Parts: sequence; structure tokens; C-alpha cells
Amino acid sequence: MDAVRSRSGTTSGALNAFARFVLCGGVGLASSFAVTALASWVPWVLANAVITALSTLLATELHARFTFGAGGRATRRQHAQSAGSAAAAYAVTSGAVLALHQLVVTPGPVLEQVVYLAASALAGVARFAVLRLVVFARPRPQRGGAGRTALPLARASAPAAPAGLCRAA
Repeated sequence: MDAVRSRSGTTSGALNAFARFVLCGGVGLASSFAVTALASWVPWVLANAVITALSTLLATELHARFTFGAGGRATRRQHAQSAGSAAAAYAVTSGAVLALHQLVVTPGPVLEQVVYLAASALAGVARFAVLRLVVFARPRPQRGGAGRTALPLARASAPAAPAGLCRAA
């Protein structure tokens, strides 16, 4: 029964974290509009890179404090790992929009937004998994290890007789 409770608690924890992740997705939604606005002055790929970098810094802090309950600010390691997952998301979103431009000569901003947001949603689900399982993973307690102490490596007494060693094995 305890195993079922712990599993359901884990599932519930994952669902709650995902709900908080989606709420923090407001940063991503705002980013999509910022990319479109910035892309009117610079190439789309550059606009996406700049906005992705800035939104990743903000989102990583939000995820550390709110989504995954790490208990404070994100560490440098967490920022670096989060940046890696954001780079993969950047590749997915950029690839999707570049593919759109190969298929449609002059796509309108609405179609570009739809493609960007769809690719961003797919990348976001994968990013959630990476952030939860790697970046903000909590150390798992060792099963049965609580309260146990390590055996000493050497004893001061004389070695055991060979017959005693065989029975112990």
C-alpha cells in the first residue's frame, strides 16, 4: 500500500509541477510576441536567439523558485543545464520556422506564430522532462539505507580462519 501511495504522490507531484510549468509558460508566450516584434528589425533567427537567451534566464529563476521548489535562486549549474535544454528548444523552433519559410514563400505573421507556438509547445514538453528529471532533480533517498552505518574496512583483530570465511560467504 505504501508503494501505491508513494507512486501516486510522485504522479501528483509531477502533475502539480507541470501545471506550475505551464503557468510559467507565460514567459514563453510573451517571448513569442517579442520574437515577432524583434524580427521586424533583425533576422528572425537572431531575434529568436536573443529572446530565447533572455527568457531562459527568467524562466530558470521562476522554475527554481516556483515550479520545482528548489528553495531559492537557481545555481550556475542549473542555469547552464537549463541553457542546454533551451538551446535544443531553440533548434526545434528555429527549424520549424525555417521549414515554414521553405514551404511558403511569404508566410504571414499569424501562420509564423502558429508554427512557432506549436514547435515551442512540443519543445516545452521535452524541456519540462529535462528540467524535472535532470536540472532540478531532487536526490532520492536510498532504500533501506536509512539508519545503517557502513561496515569498517579493516579490523584490528587477527584475520578469520579460512573455514570461517567460507561459511560467511
